[in-house]
Amino acid sequence: MRILVLGGDGYCGWATALYLSARNHSVGIVDNLVRREWDSELEVETLTPIRPLSERVAAWHKAAGRSVDVFIGDVTNYDFLCSTLKAWQPDAVVHFAEQRSAPYSMIDLEHAVFTQVNNVVGTLNLLFALHEVCPYCHLVKLGTMGEYGTPNIDIEEGYITIEHNGRRDLLPYPKQPGSFYHLSKVHDSHNIAFTCKTWGMRATDLNQGIVYGTVTDEVALDEALINRFDYDQVFGTVLNRFCAQAAVGYPLTVYGEGGQTRGFLDIRDTVRCIELACTHPAAPGEFRVFNQFTEQFSVLDLARMVQSEGEKLGLKVSIDHLPDPRVEAERHYYNAKHSRLSDLGLQPHLLSDALLDSLMNIAVRYRDRINPAHFQPRVNWRQPRPHVAQRPSRRANALAESLRRVVRDGENGEPISMPSAPTLNRPDAFTDTGRSVLSESDRAESSPHEPAAVKGFPRD
Repeated sequence: MRILVLGGDGYCGWATALYLSARNHSVGIVDNLVRREWDSELEVETLTPIRPLSERVAAWHKAAGRSVDVFIGDVTNYDFLCSTLKAWQPDAVVHFAEQRSAPYSMIDLEHAVFTQVNNVVGTLNLLFALHEVCPYCHLVKLGTMGEYGTPNIDIEEGYITIEHNGRRDLLPYPKQPGSFYHLSKVHDSHNIAFTCKTWGMRATDLNQGIVYGTVTDEVALDEALINRFDYDQVFGTVLNRFCAQAAVGYPLTVYGEGGQTRGFLDIRDTVRCIELACTHPAAPGEFRVFNQFTEQFSVLDLARMVQSEGEKLGLKVSIDHLPDPRVEAERHYYNAKHSRLSDLGLQPHLLSDALLDSLMNIAVRYRDRINPAHFQPRVNWRQPRPHVAQRPSRRANALAESLRRVVRDGENGEPISMPSAPTLNRPDAFTDTGRSVLSESDRAESSPHEPAAVKGFPRD
């Protein structure tokens, strides 16, 4: 299959792109590299030292003998998105290209607006572009289990049968999102469902649980292929954060009582779920919902597991209960169904002592890169940072320009297409782009005839 991975430089996207390529699918990556900019904005860095995208792709070609095409651009730029789809003609599009952090969306007004506009407009652009350019392409969209919240009834896979006043119907499962990020995912789900019903599109919405781990078979082939391991309080997932804290002797930060229960899965299961969804596509007009996780744990359960494993490695690990910065139930009922991916053939990697030991060893290996200041929660759901009028940031300016392009004719350039690895660094291998990744100063210094992103790419 020809599969285009939007957000392919990110945590789930990079692992997915390599896995699909290794399985002999033709893979393309679309990314605007903004995830790396968010690290700079927050003054954090991934625990594992990830390479620039061009080096990663070159290393994959060297290690596996397979090429991955790369298009640098923003999905909020409709012209760029359409030209990429026309050039690549995918059978399936995997959509990871969104701001994925709930705490990031809750920092203040700017971050909430950015999250919702970036995510919702980007998905709307994709829906219209698919309808216009390749209407039979299957959309595989990464959703989140956080759309459901924590209801006091079982969570079904997308739909629930309701009987009311003597009548019966199958309806979308009620949503109780817990942040502006989760709200953006709910909006996405509604928009996708609407286009399936109205335009006959085919889509699968994967409501994913919390992902842990960083190693897949593909990533393990070469140090240059290593994936992200985020441990900070904004982008770090809870198990990764606990492992990093244990590695440096920092108390495991459990919010509140720690009874918050969620679905979890190994990154190796994430990539397999994506392939299963792609190779078993939805029918025209069908909007499928799969709950994508393999096990349920409470936060305190995970903390105790990490504490036990850390002691086996000779680490002294304590647990510290902090006031919960989020607005959420600290003890609740939680039973979510997740059988549809297993029915398609998923054989999960369950969280074992051996796997936890592997995670701990990665954290210990790179513990010199850990900054304990990034563990403490600084984003409070009840008290967003006050808005201060200031000169718009470069991110805000870029977003405003992308939005203007949605409603007017934009630049008529072709996306940057990164061919096979041997020609990655040749300037003549690039064409023009719908969105430059250069700073304003870089852009001013470049020749008007020079491909905009050559001089500054990769900007990591």
